This record gives sequence, C-alpha cells and structure tokens, in this order.
Amino acid sequence: MDFLRLFHDFGFDTPLARLFPNPLTLACFILMIWSIAPAIKGVVNTGFALFTRLTWAIFLLTGVSGVLLALYGLKVPSAVVEAGKAVTKYGFPPDPKRNLEHSMYTVFVLGSLFFIELLIAGKLIERRKGLYFLPLVTLFMWGCAYMVGRVAVFPGNS
Repeated sequence: MDFLRLFHDFGFDTPLARLFPNPLTLACFILMIWSIAPAIKGVVNTGFALFTRLTWAIFLLTGVSGVLLALYGLKVPSAVVEAGKAVTKYGFPPDPKRNLEHSMYTVFVLGSLFFIELLIAGKLIERRKGLYFLPLVTLFMWGCAYMVGRVAVFPGNS
C-alpha cells in the first residue's frame, strides 16, 4: 500500500510545479498547448493522437491507484487530521468535503478525455469544426487536473 500511496502522490518539486504539480497536469498542460495547432490547421497529426493516448495512460494509472487507495479506506490528506494533531499533514484545518471534490474533478478529467477522443474522431460534430473546440476542452481538462491535486492538499473555505 505504501507503493500505491507513493505512486499516487508523486509530484514535481520545481518552481514550475505551480503550473503542473504532477505528471497528469504536465500531460494535460502539454496537450493544451499542442491542441492549438490542430484547431488552426483542422487536422490532427499522429503525434497529438499518441500523446492523447499517453495522457489516458497516465490518467488511468493514477486513477486506478487512487481507487485502490480509496478501497483501502484512505482519503485525501486535506480531508483528515494527522494522527495526534488537530490539523492535516500539510498544516491546514481538515475539510472532509475535499474528498468528494477530488473525485468530482477526476470525473471531469475523464469526461474531458472522452470528449477529446470524440472531437478527434469527428463522431459528435464534423471533425474540422470540432477541432476548433479542442483548445477549450484541453484548457478545461488541465484546470480540472490541477484542481484534483489542489483539493487533495488545501482546504476549502469552510
């Protein structure tokens, strides 16, 4: 279980960690920047499609480890107090709602990835017109991926 926790909680310790604190947000950030070209050109190249699949893989690995941790009964650090203290392990007051918000933002990232696949395949609307929305969807996905990590650490306004 310690390996799952270590894998799930992996983050970057650099000044750029404010933009992408973990591998999922980094992949979403790169996808967001890269999505501008298909939106302008109206064509998705193989590299973008492969990187979208890599983002899926990162999401699924992180998500499966998170589900397994939840099945073990663990919650996000911002939702529980540290043993013997009145604050969380990050020094903030606990906020139990953050556990549900962590799951909510995860579902939003999952939905965004599905929507990106639909836009790339041209299943929902005509492909060329759908690609105009690609930067917007990837921006939303990056924001949600960022919030997945943020709600795990910081308390809300309660």
